[in-house]
Amino acid sequence: MTSHPISPNTVLANALNSTEDILTPRLTTNPPDRVVFVVGTQINGAPHLGTSLVQSLAFASAARIRQRFGLPVSVAFNALDNAPYEIVTDPATEHRYQRTYAQSLGEQALVDLIDSLYRPLFAALSEQLQVPYSIETYSQQQATERFRHTWLHLLLHMDGPVRWWLAPSSGTPHLRVPCPAPGCGWAEKYAERTRVHRTSPEQADVRAVCLHHGPYEVTITPASTGYLDLATLYRNLVKELTAGSTHGPLSVMIKGSDWVFGSQLVDGAMQAIGLTPEQLPARMFCPQVVTDTGAKLSKSLIRRGQTALPEGAEPWMLDTRKWPGSLSEYVERLLGLAGVLLSDPRHFFRSYSAAEIGRMMTAPQTRNLPTP
Repeated sequence: MTSHPISPNTVLANALNSTEDILTPRLTTNPPDRVVFVVGTQINGAPHLGTSLVQSLAFASAARIRQRFGLPVSVAFNALDNAPYEIVTDPATEHRYQRTYAQSLGEQALVDLIDSLYRPLFAALSEQLQVPYSIETYSQQQATERFRHTWLHLLLHMDGPVRWWLAPSSGTPHLRVPCPAPGCGWAEKYAERTRVHRTSPEQADVRAVCLHHGPYEVTITPASTGYLDLATLYRNLVKELTAGSTHGPLSVMIKGSDWVFGSQLVDGAMQAIGLTPEQLPARMFCPQVVTDTGAKLSKSLIRRGQTALPEGAEPWMLDTRKWPGSLSEYVERLLGLAGVLLSDPRHFFRSYSAAEIGRMMTAPQTRNLPTP
């Protein structure tokens, strides 16, 4: 039994000689001085196999680009600490309210969470492939002047078609600014009563209603402390616009292939504000781990009892801390798998059942990834 899968040809795979050819137009048309592979993860508990797979592919892809194009590379981990930590329903209005990890745990607890659940894998991948990495929480990202300048500028377009790209069902992209009262941090999950008024190029006032404190107002400026929590598509639009505005490096967004469909809407929003197709962000969509029904392997659905652990899957696939071995062995297996997937575009641009990924992770492997 070989560790390599048997993969069918596809239109995309047939157009490429190697997986990283997907980035060749970006690297040759306007050569950057370095390449940053950006990978984001909601830090809402222990990582599952799909998370580890995407993260390892970010490092492995960086190593291949460095070898082929001779460019400095790095990996940037966006730790999404704005994932919901608590969700409640207000019995008076039936509106849903949430507190995120950032508001519920606080900065030091988040640092400890990232250091215990994510940094060891990143440090090991970095050491193995000699690819440097950085970690930035969403809380840190949304507080930067560049992110806020981008958002404030985007408000100029929010009365036009862009809002329908970000929220096709309602035309109202969700924006949450948590209640600033000490010890609170609650915000309406779907922002039903949240209103934004851009008062100047450098300022916007956000009015909302708190679960406990009633109406409140927060002013957002490039230097203010108000927390800017954007819904998923909205957040990605601002993040990718911000990354694209920098000069010199090329930012490559590394995502699971479940993002293929959502990225169509983000690209539509970008073109609605005037970006040309060549200005759209560079992305690589990694293989998705699916169940025997073809659905994404979901640890939340399994934990809630809405679906069962699929045949051939193992508990460590939902909580990688349960891998029956050492971290160094887990990293070696991940990089071996990454080498297989990147070895042929037919292997990369497709999905895999949990059972097949498990088979390849445990089959005899020879790593085929470049190191300096």
